[in-house]
Amino acid sequence: MTRTLTMQQFRIKIYDTRAEMGCDAADDIAEAIRDVLARKDVCNMIFAAAPSQNEMLAALTAQPGIEWNRVNAFHMDEYIGLAPDAPQGFANFLRDAIFDKVPFRSVNCLDGGAATEDSAAECARYSALLCRDPVDITCMGIGENGHIAFNDPPVADFDDPELVKPVALDEVCRNQQVHDGCFASLDDVPTHALTLTVPALMQAAQVFCVVPATTKARAVRDTMLGEISTACPASVLRRHKAATLYLDQDSASLL
Repeated sequence: MTRTLTMQQFRIKIYDTRAEMGCDAADDIAEAIRDVLARKDVCNMIFAAAPSQNEMLAALTAQPGIEWNRVNAFHMDEYIGLAPDAPQGFANFLRDAIFDKVPFRSVNCLDGGAATEDSAAECARYSALLCRDPVDITCMGIGENGHIAFNDPPVADFDDPELVKPVALDEVCRNQQVHDGCFASLDDVPTHALTLTVPALMQAAQVFCVVPATTKARAVRDTMLGEISTACPASVLRRHKAATLYLDQDSASLL
């Protein structure tokens, strides 16, 4: 069973199970891709890399009738300093989950290794790609501290002049990576990353935000019911003209 709520233009869909949530989100995203491709030669998409996206990404790769060879893919954040083949790398996660499973027109990844040498140059390179291919669809999640991409509360800026920037990760964000099973301990989690900024994510015509699990319940509550502020960066979704939030019973438990 699905419950749908609307807060002004912000749509919230709540499901009994995480599997239902992922499948329905994939259906909506697939429809959005087809709609863009009916109007434009290509569709430009940003993807989040996190276990919270697993069900949606698996269902999306199985969708029929998507002309993936007309879709340019981007990912939204990456650790600085991890080995290129580290499984925790977000580009590697997305290669396994979707980038290597469907025939994209192009796949554009942030290079955390290059950022160890010159983060400004890597940010400029990726920003140029985003300017060349303005984003149509953002597929994202919400962090335990309310972050979107790696825009943690201390560094989030709703009016950021940049599209991509290097950031220091706060401890709540780094602990989430341990909770998600990506790292064995906090000491293993990198302290810095590259991230698309809030304006870079929100410039998409449509935003699909998939957020399961009890660990996200407080962030979901603050996103929907709290003040729109960088104290909960995801609250900016309430300003977007076409954003949908997908929840399971666990992540919706404090509403």
